[in-house]
Amino acid sequence: MTDKSKRVPSSRISRLAHLGGLASKVASNVVLSGAKQVLSGQSVSKKELLLQPKNVHAIADKLAHLRGAAMKLGQLVSMDAGDLLPKELAVLLEKLRADAQPMPHKQLVQLLKQNWGPNWLDKFSHLELRSFARASIGQVHEATTESGDKLALKIQYPGVANSIDSDVDNVAMLIKMSGLIPKQVVIDPLIEEAKQQLLVETDYFAEGLRLQEFREGLKSYPAYRVPNFYPQYSTGSILAMEYVVGKDLTCYDGASQTQRDKIATDLIRLFFIEMFELGAIQSDPNLANYLYDDKMQQVVLLDFGASRTINTSLAQGYWSLLRAGQTYDKDAMTDAIYEIGYFSDDIDDAYRDIVLELFFMATEPLRAKQPFDFSESDIAVRIRDKGMDLSTRERQWHTPPVDALFIHRKLAGLYLIAARLRARVEVSDLFSQFVKPACKVEK
Repeated sequence: MTDKSKRVPSSRISRLAHLGGLASKVASNVVLSGAKQVLSGQSVSKKELLLQPKNVHAIADKLAHLRGAAMKLGQLVSMDAGDLLPKELAVLLEKLRADAQPMPHKQLVQLLKQNWGPNWLDKFSHLELRSFARASIGQVHEATTESGDKLALKIQYPGVANSIDSDVDNVAMLIKMSGLIPKQVVIDPLIEEAKQQLLVETDYFAEGLRLQEFREGLKSYPAYRVPNFYPQYSTGSILAMEYVVGKDLTCYDGASQTQRDKIATDLIRLFFIEMFELGAIQSDPNLANYLYDDKMQQVVLLDFGASRTINTSLAQGYWSLLRAGQTYDKDAMTDAIYEIGYFSDDIDDAYRDIVLELFFMATEPLRAKQPFDFSESDIAVRIRDKGMDLSTRERQWHTPPVDALFIHRKLAGLYLIAARLRARVEVSDLFSQFVKPACKVEK
């Protein structure tokens, strides 16, 4: 079996050198291919040259080698929504996810010593050096404590936290160069927010505390399982949690309609619980962040790095918005959108109407008189097309509140998972089980 591990560049200079070399390679490919096509009398466009297969592969290979913020930004852009992206970018991101490479054992052991000291192995009866899962900023290993507890250890790639600014800026430059994002879309504020979010996600001990918070908040809901947090083995770069058995959601493509419906229903119910009871959402609806336990009939929640606190006033605004969408009350929805802070007082009427239409599309499952069939709906594509229409209005473009973007990303991702599962969900009935959050009284 071929060892695909590659040492992760950990310093800013080495990471910048890798990205600089990538830019040179891509530019060289563009020039050479362009010259060949011109000489052969073929028409040529910058976008076609930039997105030729060898450049897509070069970019994906380099970002997979760097891991960290470079890969994570790709995931933030994609929202796991390949069908909402230009096919070239979707191919790149899919290859990026598939090609995440493990750290060499020598680099891994060095990290363990830095975090746990020279006698790190004394903490465990066994620690598997081969990772069983890999993500954008870390890889996961199985371990057993001296007392027999089986753990999953998420170990962060070196240099991730210190290289966030430079990595994100360089990947953003590649995205802008590609021409895949409309020029009118102002992504700079979103890039800055991505940096802040990534910085939060690099603190694994803080993620462990979030995991503990969600575990406590969901203990009265048997449909969900949150692994136990082991703070005594955790650091800012290592998250130790209970090893939980389950199957990937992708394994349920051929499951019964009842099984697929239940999984999607539980995921959408969880969104409402997070918004209107917990006051915190896990904002990354990545398929890899969930497992399903057939025996216990439970959704297993794995990743809480992208969690965000939702204040009561924002939750109230979204409850009012969803209720207005459910009852097809456009005036109430407009009021709710203002309450959320989505519109300023001087918003252009035409722009406001397009946004309002987008929200009505997004709440379509709430108005269904029967279980909403996500497999038969093109709701995600229609939302994309309307959103692209919005992005072409350069003078009217308005960057929404950041928390709103993460909430929308979560809901859109859940719709896509439901569509992937070809599920039918009583969304209206689910939402009706939740009341508008009350303002908390200060003691």
